[in-house]
Amino acid sequence: MLGKTSAGAVSLGINELTIAIHEPHAYEYSVRQEPVLDDFYLEITTSPTLCRGEDEYGILFRMTSPGDLYRFSLSCDGRVRLDRVAGGTASSPQPWLFSGLVPSGAPSISRVAVWARGKEMRFFVNGEFLFTVSDSMLPAGILGVFARSAGETAVTVNFSELIVREIKQ
Repeated sequence: MLGKTSAGAVSLGINELTIAIHEPHAYEYSVRQEPVLDDFYLEITTSPTLCRGEDEYGILFRMTSPGDLYRFSLSCDGRVRLDRVAGGTASSPQPWLFSGLVPSGAPSISRVAVWARGKEMRFFVNGEFLFTVSDSMLPAGILGVFARSAGETAVTVNFSELIVREIKQ
C-alpha cells in the first residue's frame, strides 16, 4: 500500500520503500498482498533517517488483517520486541528488551531478520540472534513494514533489500 494519509506517506523510491510520518503519535504501514507465507525466512535493511526515543519501526508478518498480525519492532532508543495483535487486541510475547545490536537514534542502518516455522519464531539483528518465541495463534499471512511516531517529532524510515525464502519441511 502506497500513498498519503493525514499522518504521513508511504512511497516507493529507487530500490527502497519510505515511510514518512509528520503527525505526533501516528502509525503508518505498507503490506504486500502476496505471497501468503507460513514457514519462511526474511531479511530486510531498515534505515531510520529521522527518529528518536520510543519511536519504532519494523516488520509485520503472518498478517491476515490489520487486527491480526505479528509485529517485530525496533525502537530508536535501542530496544526490540514482538507484539501479537489478534482480534484487534495487542499483547507482547516478547516485551521490550534493550539490545546493543540495535543502534540508538538516526541515521542508522540495521539488517533485520525473522525465521518462522510452525509456532517457532526466531529474531535477528545484524546477523546476531536476539530471541525465540513459540506462538501458534497466527500460522500464516502476508508481510509488511511499519513505522510509529511515539512523540511529537517526525519519523522517517527507509526499507530496502528484502529477501524472503520459503522454509521447506
